[in-house]
Amino acid sequence: MSVRNLFAACVLVAPCLAAAGPIELRDAYAHATSTAQPVGAGFVNIVNSGTADRLLGASCSCSQTVELHSMSMDGGVMKMRKLDAIDIPAKGKVTLEPGGVHLMLIGLKAPLAEGQDVPLELRFDKAGALKTVVKVKARVPAGHEGHEHMHKH
Repeated sequence: MSVRNLFAACVLVAPCLAAAGPIELRDAYAHATSTAQPVGAGFVNIVNSGTADRLLGASCSCSQTVELHSMSMDGGVMKMRKLDAIDIPAKGKVTLEPGGVHLMLIGLKAPLAEGQDVPLELRFDKAGALKTVVKVKARVPAGHEGHEHMHKH
């Protein structure tokens, strides 16, 4: 490859690498919902190879709004609360998962069907807007939400 062609290739590739930034979204998924469910939940691994950042919000074409939520148990009672932001540590990872911090898909426009791919946009303080695709998986049996990651096989 000539120096001129190499330079041209670098000029074309550089903006793509810069746009990718230090935040990477991995393994985004949601569980399928029934026709009676007005809400769903989204999960994703957020990997940060750079400086600390904050997840400020999200949007999805499948729902009217998306909220950041945390879930915890308090004296045998499940408590869910809306979060204003989620801190993403420098050179760290945050897992949005069942039974913990997650995305609430509020006002579903249609049920989420197993095998469906749904576009999701996450907005970060420093990294800006990042897009990914949420894979819809089979529903988890009632009473098992938040437990599938705890089983060791």
